[in-house]
Amino acid sequence: MTEEKVKVLIIGSGPAGYTAAIYASRAGLNPVLITGGEPGGQLTTTNDVENYPGYPEGVNGPQMMMDFQKQAERFGTDVRYGMVTSVDFSSYPHKAIVDEKHEITADAVIISTGASAKYLGLESEKKYANKGVSACAVCDGFFYKGKPVALVGGGDTAAEEATYLANICPKVYMIVRRDELRASKIMQERVMNTPNIEVLWNTETEEVLGDGEAVTGVRVFNNKTGEKKDLEIDGFFVAIGHKPNTDIFKKFLDMDETGYLKVVPGTSKTKIEGVFVTGDAADKVYRQAVTAAGMGCMGALDAERFLQAKEFETA
Repeated sequence: MTEEKVKVLIIGSGPAGYTAAIYASRAGLNPVLITGGEPGGQLTTTNDVENYPGYPEGVNGPQMMMDFQKQAERFGTDVRYGMVTSVDFSSYPHKAIVDEKHEITADAVIISTGASAKYLGLESEKKYANKGVSACAVCDGFFYKGKPVALVGGGDTAAEEATYLANICPKVYMIVRRDELRASKIMQERVMNTPNIEVLWNTETEEVLGDGEAVTGVRVFNNKTGEKKDLEIDGFFVAIGHKPNTDIFKKFLDMDETGYLKVVPGTSKTKIEGVFVTGDAADKVYRQAVTAAGMGCMGALDAERFLQAKEFETA
């Protein structure tokens, strides 16, 4: 096991991690950023990003993350490809193990590990990812303006995304595997009072249909009767939840029942001094690139102030 001491360690490389790196680098904190198993995060699975400020013509998701990385490196961030496999926040300074072979001790740790969208697990779903299949209606709904779409899910997020899509799409099929919605009462009422949302109860997805280039429909079946039918759609949205990539922090940090890390409201601070959380690892409400970047800024500023206070204490 090799060992190393750094001032700031950033775990994760999406908009939150890279923004934290930009701010920390400019503050002279010489951050080391470990990319994680999916360098660039969820945006690397998105073809077109049109709602991030500063890209008036839109931008390819992977290209955008390359831009973020270049900017972080320009100011001196040490970007390393690897995976933090375990951490130890039981004593200060904090420790992290990278790829089970390298130990980094850090005065401040910024967690930016993000979350992963849950999918149904169908082969056809994978085949048409970014060709009509999406896990974010707010991100990608615009591309299906004026076109019929389907959405899978029955919780608050699904209800919210269905009503969002109903504002721009003539028809929204809401595929719900039970005979009721799990969403809150007010969200259920919104769905039921939106005329162009058709809820398909006791219904599950068998296959996403397409022409090889784009989604053209979806085959569903009633899990009570077995009856199958094909729906003609152009977009297929999955809204069955996200799983935060936070398992390695369970022993040390507070999290909710889903795994989102808890912070002191209005900050990126956790219950452990010197450990900060940014982006989708903590945000279960907005989950947008621009909000993740904003939280990355908060994490770096909080870490900088923490380190300044530490230096003052020991001076």
